Amino acid sequence: RKHGTERRGGAAMAAGRGAAALRRAWRERRAALLEPSYTPLVAACLCLAEGGVNLWVIRRVPYTEIDWKAYMEEVEGFANGTLDYTQLKGDTGPLVYPAGFVYIFLGLYYATGRGTDIRLAQYLFAGLYLLNLLLVFRIYCRTNKVPPYVFFFMCCASYRIHSIFVLRLFNDPVAMAILFLAINLFLEEHWSWGCLLFSLAVSVKMNILLFAPGLLFLLLQRFGLLGCIPKLCICALLQVILGLPFLLVNPVGYLTRSFDLGRQFQFKWTVNWRFLPEEVFQNRAFHAALLLAHLAGLGLFALHRWHRSKESILALLKDPAERKHPSPPLTVNNILCSQIIFVLFSSNFLGVCCSRSLHYQFYVWYFHTLPYLLWCTPTAKLAHMPKVLLLGVIELCWNTYPSTVCSSLSLHICHGLVLLQLWYGTAPPPAPHTPQPSRRPAAVSKKAQ
Repeated sequence: RKHGTERRGGAAMAAGRGAAALRRAWRERRAALLEPSYTPLVAACLCLAEGGVNLWVIRRVPYTEIDWKAYMEEVEGFANGTLDYTQLKGDTGPLVYPAGFVYIFLGLYYATGRGTDIRLAQYLFAGLYLLNLLLVFRIYCRTNKVPPYVFFFMCCASYRIHSIFVLRLFNDPVAMAILFLAINLFLEEHWSWGCLLFSLAVSVKMNILLFAPGLLFLLLQRFGLLGCIPKLCICALLQVILGLPFLLVNPVGYLTRSFDLGRQFQFKWTVNWRFLPEEVFQNRAFHAALLLAHLAGLGLFALHRWHRSKESILALLKDPAERKHPSPPLTVNNILCSQIIFVLFSSNFLGVCCSRSLHYQFYVWYFHTLPYLLWCTPTAKLAHMPKVLLLGVIELCWNTYPSTVCSSLSLHICHGLVLLQLWYGTAPPPAPHTPQPSRRPAAVSKKAQ
């Protein structure tokens, strides 16, 4: 009886504290919208609202078949014993994702009655949506930079993201949810586990490799060259283990299908290059130019925005203890957490800007990172509205179907504006000017002597 009374008392106290927090938030409505410290409260409210929104979407908006059936046919071949990757096909073509995709969607294949229970699959993806949102909010709570009102636009206002998760059932959200879990582990200094999950995300879809340059930079910064090699080995070893059944049967077929970096995209699905003639879009010289632009952007950001030490960037190759300015643990405070997020998110964003093609489901690759990219720099009061407008225009571009010359150009302009504010907004402060001592007084003194 005593323990029961204590439990009821504890529950009553927790409920009382929650009610007091809500009353305080109501009194401080303006602060709750503008102060990042209120992010946990706003995130909890939005997650509850999103549960209802996703249920409404599933029940009221017709499901649209695009790739789910093809996914199920591809993993069904594996379930039937086919281990030659070149023989795994669906109604949209051959399987082009790494082995992690096969195992995860094989689980969904069995859970949904061989892929026939679409409604159950939608509920599972709604759960994935909420999990993804919780992981994203946890990242934003650690960085403490984005005003909470922005999260309303990140959640309830995005038709396209809800569609990608619960109406289309693409594999992109699965990869991104695993990626955000890996980032949460990085923020907690669990680098080995984070690398393991990062590699798992890559095995679902290769777009996660856009974060890889930033991750490599962080590993070198944190551990030096020799220290980061074991972390890279974790990433590589998981890929070998996941792909082993297929590598033993047809290694060349597996590697060329699942990691085909030169795959051509169809012009009719492009969101970002609609304003180009199709022959230019398919031209290999254009693809090479985009790759060079991507590498140049990564190099510039690594040298001038990611690297904050006064030492040469080559000092990252040294053991951290041997550097002139040893790197502190990256999760000591919000500033250093923000450094991790800035490097990873900007690395991915540079890849998105230089992508050979963006399809509609690719929006989830960077949608949840946009608030951070826009608000990670100091923001004056009058600058909030242009940033919100920029989010709205990007959303409008992704909701224009089929894409048009105007929508694709607008998307590039918005991306360019985000890059400019990242570049200039994160510029290091100028070094303080140290005046040189004047020689004239000494000369005069000598003459006087």
